[in-house]
Amino acid sequence: MATIINMPRLSDTMTEGTVAAWLKKVGDKINEGDILAEIETDKATMEFEAFDEGTLLYIGIQAGETAPIDSLLAIIGNEGEDISALIAAKPAAAPVKEEAPAPISENQKSEIVNQKSEIPSGVIIVTMPRLSDTMTEGTVATWLKKVGDKIVEGDILAEIETDKATMEFESFNEGTLLYIGIEAGQSAPIDSLLAIIGPVGTDVSEIAKNYKTGGAAPAAVATEEAKSAPVAQAVPVVQEAAADGQRVLASPLAKKIAGEKGIQLTQVKGSGENGRITKSDVENFTPQAAATPVAANAAPAKAETVAAAKPYVPAGQVATEEIKNSQMRKIIAKRLAESLFTAPHYNLVIEVTMDEAMKSRTIINSVPDTKVSFNDMVIKASALALKKHPKINSQWTAESIIINYHVNIGVAVAVEDGLVVPVLPFTDGMSLSQIGTSVRDLAGRAKNKKLLPTEMEGSTFTISNLGMFGITEFNSIINQPNSAILSVGAIVEKPVVKNGQIVVGNTMMLSLACDHRTIDGATGAQFLQTLKQYIENPVTMLA
Repeated sequence: MATIINMPRLSDTMTEGTVAAWLKKVGDKINEGDILAEIETDKATMEFEAFDEGTLLYIGIQAGETAPIDSLLAIIGNEGEDISALIAAKPAAAPVKEEAPAPISENQKSEIVNQKSEIPSGVIIVTMPRLSDTMTEGTVATWLKKVGDKIVEGDILAEIETDKATMEFESFNEGTLLYIGIEAGQSAPIDSLLAIIGPVGTDVSEIAKNYKTGGAAPAAVATEEAKSAPVAQAVPVVQEAAADGQRVLASPLAKKIAGEKGIQLTQVKGSGENGRITKSDVENFTPQAAATPVAANAAPAKAETVAAAKPYVPAGQVATEEIKNSQMRKIIAKRLAESLFTAPHYNLVIEVTMDEAMKSRTIINSVPDTKVSFNDMVIKASALALKKHPKINSQWTAESIIINYHVNIGVAVAVEDGLVVPVLPFTDGMSLSQIGTSVRDLAGRAKNKKLLPTEMEGSTFTISNLGMFGITEFNSIINQPNSAILSVGAIVEKPVVKNGQIVVGNTMMLSLACDHRTIDGATGAQFLQTLKQYIENPVTMLA
């Protein structure tokens, strides 16, 4: 089924874009992640990445041409697919030309004057940005500035929670914060009125009142003055946990410098707003400036504080607590429901002997600076098995089944608000130690909400492991557009039969959830047999 690609809105002030260059031509095969074109906005020339796979069937805006956002940019679909109806239904926008404006009536002139008069000079409208390809709305986690505060270029205005991460929202304008349109804890669609910045004392009540959520901003927002400077930019929030459980906030540059110098950010006192650690704080830090050690009784005191925060509920009394759904939780609910109710799931279970894997892991980890987990071994074995059984590494579309011959394994990571799936690109080409290092890095940043959106895209197969929680066997819901997901249980010591004798052995249960539209039972069973052989004979993974 063909997919329409529109001219994207790549900045807050972008109303039209120019195709600087096409990097693909009609008839080319497109893979997810391929760069289709370079698009010039009012701020920069940016690469435009494909989020779909198929054949480039149509180009609606040629190189050098300019068109408004949402114009028909291209169509991707199956080779030979008839797209004439799509082109006719949504024709490409004509290139923007420098032409004399059409005559304007006196009434229209009056209306334009009134619209522009609504926006005093120097006032900037800040809207809820679209920070990921799947984001439709955002939640303001925290405001770091309040109405009346002086805003300097580079100040962090707020932290915004998307379906994938919490991002800092940085100002590139100066002025006074005159209005906040979305309070902390509230959610709103992209393009909603987030804030207004302008000269101190400016009355913006009418602007706030008349601004339509998700609609076009008042006319004056599109003036050249507004276009000349970007309003704000989002960057990942850099957080660490302090000894008392509180968050430590630091700028990305401060984090980078701290990592290079081997400095623990939990020991650095921040001089920025709300105690935020800046570049200068890290550069001026000395070990003598570290905080005094925590008293021996500090941990119990913390535990008592947490316990005291919970309400006391007498026995026999009904008690409930309402927890507002985060953006991540909403997206998880939506996608899992779509997967379960659209893809016919079935599960295959196999038991794997882990004795040789345990011996091999001990030997591998005896090498200095090497740390490999059983999960890393399962990931490596899965990648090799997928190369032998590519039908497992597939996805369903209405018109065809797409077989992926590249292996990008997603690893499910539990975080505070739910679950994220960072991806290991080209997993089959990675060594065990490379897999281990990458998984630890991705999982650590996932828990701190520091993953980039691009690090959670493009998976062809997913692995979920609950063995560390003592779960011996479970079934997962497929992470679409994947066709399968592997559930990994705990290693269990138990009596097993070996060479006709009952001996003590170690086994692990693997459960493969398959989409029956793409994977037949025999195909899934053959994949599990190959996977079992790799895990039970780890030396074969090194060949």
